[in-house]
Amino acid sequence: MPEPASTPLRVLFCIGINQNFFDLPTGHGVKVWEAFSGMMTRLGQLPGVSVVGDMDDDQQMVGPSDSWPWTSYILADVVDQKTVAEACNLFRSTSVGEFSLWRYAKVEARIGRPLTTPASVGGSEAKQEAGQ
Repeated sequence: MPEPASTPLRVLFCIGINQNFFDLPTGHGVKVWEAFSGMMTRLGQLPGVSVVGDMDDDQQMVGPSDSWPWTSYILADVVDQKTVAEACNLFRSTSVGEFSLWRYAKVEARIGRPLTTPASVGGSEAKQEAGQ
């Protein structure tokens, strides 16, 4: 009998843009954005990573983000903790000129599990009771 598939880890990658980014001369942030975009692509292509979505708070937040609230978030299902660490390591291994991306941004991964709603709370049984 085959082993049941394990439940993936639900991971929220919390990303903060730091002061080094804001210290760049006007117009030089484009290189950081290009590196960041490439990092996001590679994160989504890692084996065992399925990106659920992302969110950017840069229009409502101005300046560096050292902790919550973060500048941006990536929500993903990830196969294991080793792969979460590989995803975080992309901040160290992605080049921005002579530096790495982590000079300009930090990441913290919050690891949990998918939260499911029992049918009795809002699933099909509740809809049948409501006549839907």
